[in-house]
Amino acid sequence: MRPNSLPLVETFFYLFPVTPILQAIDVHKQYAAHTALSGVSLEIPERSIFGLLGPNGAGKTSLIRIITQITGADSGEIRFRGEKLNPKHIAQIGYLPEERGLYKKMKVGEQLLYLAQLRGLSRADALQRSKAWLERLDLKPWANKFVEDLSKGMQQKVQFIATVLHEPSLIILDEPFSGFDPINANLIKDEIINLREQGATIIFSTHRMESVEEMCDNIALINRSRKVLDGPVGQIKNTFKTNTFEVEGKGRLMVVHPDFEVIEHKERENGFFYDRIRLHAGTTPNDLLRYLINNVEVHAFREQIPSINEIFIRRVQETMPESLVEEVAS
Repeated sequence: MRPNSLPLVETFFYLFPVTPILQAIDVHKQYAAHTALSGVSLEIPERSIFGLLGPNGAGKTSLIRIITQITGADSGEIRFRGEKLNPKHIAQIGYLPEERGLYKKMKVGEQLLYLAQLRGLSRADALQRSKAWLERLDLKPWANKFVEDLSKGMQQKVQFIATVLHEPSLIILDEPFSGFDPINANLIKDEIINLREQGATIIFSTHRMESVEEMCDNIALINRSRKVLDGPVGQIKNTFKTNTFEVEGKGRLMVVHPDFEVIEHKERENGFFYDRIRLHAGTTPNDLLRYLINNVEVHAFREQIPSINEIFIRRVQETMPESLVEEVAS
């Protein structure tokens, strides 16, 4: 039976578990006196968008650099489709780093051809795919322009194309929306979702929590070199629920009640109100709704589900020294 609390995508993974495309197993990495990763283990499901989250300096980039074989782990291992990660897997990985790196003096089309051929594409295939992607991302008129003549946003679109042109199985995107205006951010978001639907797996590292809410199937949170949370997005949000409901209506509620606690109350004009109400153990949403219907005019009734941003802040605060809590929350 499908668990009623899980969205459709997560239900699919629940009913039909798939072999992870990537596994990190007890990965450790030390730089002199700094511990970057301390026993991090992850599983990235095939054909999913996986959010890799954490504050600055948490260890995300160190893990990405190990996956892309820029550096190696001190201990532990990375497995790609069950096989220990090795140089032959590089051809199946596309990596968009946060620090972009294009050749400013090359023309856009020439650069894409060059980078695609480095990834093993023939010139004919590279040319065909480049033309198609330039058209999809509204860059076709700029194909013969030098990279340095493009805006920052256009350059980022070129780098995105270079990342996916060889059709990698695993795509790693580090802050892919940085510097984009809302229109182009949505354009890239749609392309990322399309890539997932076409069979790619995406590791998505970002500070934009609204993008995580919209796009990610699973997430992992790394803080101070350790994994402190991971799982399907819907499941995590359910875990962090506080049995709290938002109510809007007209009339007067009893503020003190044996079955629930009013934790926020706002009087509005013409007898209207807004309340946040937390249910006591043993009280159901239907119990609360029956009480409301009998006592006030109900205009809105909804459960308060924590956002990924709220969960992010709460979990980070729980796993760091008190002296740093206020800094993160701000």
